[in-house]
Amino acid sequence: MTLKTHAAASITREAALLLSEAAREAAANLGIEVAIAVSDAAGHLKAFERADRAPFLTAEVAIDKAWTAASFGVGTHVWNQILDNSQVAQLAHRPRLVAVGGGYPILLDGAVVGGIGVSGGNALQDQQVCETALSAAGFALAR
Repeated sequence: MTLKTHAAASITREAALLLSEAAREAAANLGIEVAIAVSDAAGHLKAFERADRAPFLTAEVAIDKAWTAASFGVGTHVWNQILDNSQVAQLAHRPRLVAVGGGYPILLDGAVVGGIGVSGGNALQDQQVCETALSAAGFALAR
C-alpha cells in the first residue's frame, strides 16, 4: 500500500510569538530597530512585527528571509555560497530569495517547522538576533 499523504510538523502560533519576543529583546540588546517575521514550514507568515523606527523596507525583507530559510532549511547567510554554483545560480532571480544574513530555518528534531527572518541591522546583526532568539526559544541552529 502506498501512502498518499504525510503529516508535516509546523510551528505553533505560541512558539512563533515566543520567537518574535525573543528576537525583539535580542535586537534591543544590540541597539537596533528591526522587523521580525516568523513563517510556518511552508513559508507562510505566522507572526510579524516591525519596530516603530525600522525602515519600511525591512518588513518585506524580514518576511522574505523567513521564507528563504524555510524553503531549503538553510540560513540565508549560506545562500551566497549556494548561488556560486552555476547549476543553481539561476535561483538568484527568484523574487523572494534573499541571500543576506538574518534568516534561519526553525528546526525541531531535525525537521524544518518554519523560518525566522530579521531585518534592520547589518547582515551580521540580523543573523545574531535570529541565533539568540532560536536559542532562547529552545530551537537548534541549522549548520
